Amino acid sequence: MIVSIVLLYLSLSYSVGIEIPEDFQKSNHTNNWAVLVDTSRFWFNYRHVANVLSIYRSVKRLGIPDSQIILMVSDDMACNPRNPRPATIFNNAHEQINVYGDDVEVDYRGYEVSVENFIRLLTGRLPPDTPRSKRLLTDEGSNILIYLTGHGGDGFLKFQDSEEVTSQELADALEQMWQKR
Repeated sequence: MIVSIVLLYLSLSYSVGIEIPEDFQKSNHTNNWAVLVDTSRFWFNYRHVANVLSIYRSVKRLGIPDSQIILMVSDDMACNPRNPRPATIFNNAHEQINVYGDDVEVDYRGYEVSVENFIRLLTGRLPPDTPRSKRLLTDEGSNILIYLTGHGGDGFLKFQDSEEVTSQELADALEQMWQKR
């Protein structure tokens, strides 16, 4: 809960230009990871990609390097023909910050954003030829933020409008992560 509130504060602060106190950003802990997932697809879900990219920019600004951020996004908004500002994504109507930018490193895109790949990522059960950039290389000293945005309901979250991950599947994956540490 506290992490969510802090990230919401940071995301809002960043999007409206509020200055974050310098001492708030500093930490001696460097083994921080983020798994950021936009589970939606299609133009009418623009807000979900804006959400995940806002969190992405916030965690990068707080010092988590791209090598420790796994970003899963359908990546179809910036170049969508309905986008009035091609190659951009904004998180508010004032269009102050292009959250897509030039430095976004998407690790899983399009149909790679699936329940299977998400669960495999969390549990470490990836094919041997999976690149390091698509792996969660954590250990017992790691802090991991998992951020999911999309549509869902009681006990489930939809992925790409075609499949669902249940709360039980997610709980099982987190339990496996805990046991492997």
